[in-house]
Amino acid sequence: MENVTALLNRTYNYTSTDTDTIRIVHTFSLVAYAVSFLLGTTGNGLVIWIAGLKMKKTVSVVLFLNLAIANFILLSFLPLRITSFALNFHWPFGNFLCKLNSSIVFVNMFVSVFLLTVISIDRCVCVVFPVWTQKHRTSAMASMVAIILWICAVLFSVSYFIMRRTSGSEGYVSCVTNFHKTDYDTYVLRYRVTVILRFMCGFFIPFTVIAVCGSVIILRLRRNRFTVLTKPFKVIIAVLISFFFSWLPFHVISFLKMSYISGEGNTLKSVEIGFPIASSLAYLSSCINPLLYVFIGQDFKATFTTPIQINLENAFSEDIVRCDYMSKSVTTLVSNCTPHYPAKGRIDSFDTEILEG
Repeated sequence: MENVTALLNRTYNYTSTDTDTIRIVHTFSLVAYAVSFLLGTTGNGLVIWIAGLKMKKTVSVVLFLNLAIANFILLSFLPLRITSFALNFHWPFGNFLCKLNSSIVFVNMFVSVFLLTVISIDRCVCVVFPVWTQKHRTSAMASMVAIILWICAVLFSVSYFIMRRTSGSEGYVSCVTNFHKTDYDTYVLRYRVTVILRFMCGFFIPFTVIAVCGSVIILRLRRNRFTVLTKPFKVIIAVLISFFFSWLPFHVISFLKMSYISGEGNTLKSVEIGFPIASSLAYLSSCINPLLYVFIGQDFKATFTTPIQINLENAFSEDIVRCDYMSKSVTTLVSNCTPHYPAKGRIDSFDTEILEG
């Protein structure tokens, strides 16, 4: 059976794809990384500054603020990856940063999808149980939930810190994931478990929950003749779609690499081309969110004439639905997840290194 060293040499030496194709893919990735860093650090930095210091701490603001923090941390480490990429994957930054840089990627992935799931659950609960949410839904609870999600994301990602390491001589050092030093079968088994667990907990299960919450919200609103307010719901949907299509290619390529390493298919060419592109899309997901907060549900001209803080307040608004109550023509606004009815008064009441996996 093939040993681990031979496996790594076979996996990290790209011979099945022509040089011109690899060069084009790498150039695309470098450009995408640069754009992600410039736009993402600026955009998420503004969101952190405005939402963290200038906006009232509602549940939505707390959750979206944590999402911006996760994206900002990820993009802050991007220059390390850009440098390595430009040096043909030579890693000059040492073993600790090799471990930390890779771990940050997956901490971001897990905490982002966990936050998006909680945002979806929160909106679902607001629509289904408005009285309960008025009494129990607080920014303090949202902060506590966010802390728990960060802890869970770190726990899910700690294996990458343990297994990630530098390999090679001083002239050329790679930052690779070694699931076992000597035994091939153990290496393959651990890689299989990692890919499947990452897909199930970091993608499939969260988006299943999100889909269920969305279905419940739609059915509830239709049954009660609600119409969705444009800005907050469109922002949430746009962020969810962005995350879904940004990370789906990464998981698909991870399964293709798993098949290749296990000797079940000749997918090396797809992996060689796919991983740099999938990596780029994952980083673009972190930089695009601030743009969605500003542009979604907004007239293009008004976007540039409205202060950023107002745009963010509209994006994170907790005014959720409008209700035509009892078939009357009077429209009332649901604010802070609490319905208001004219005749009855107030009811109390969401590894990306090439071939890294």
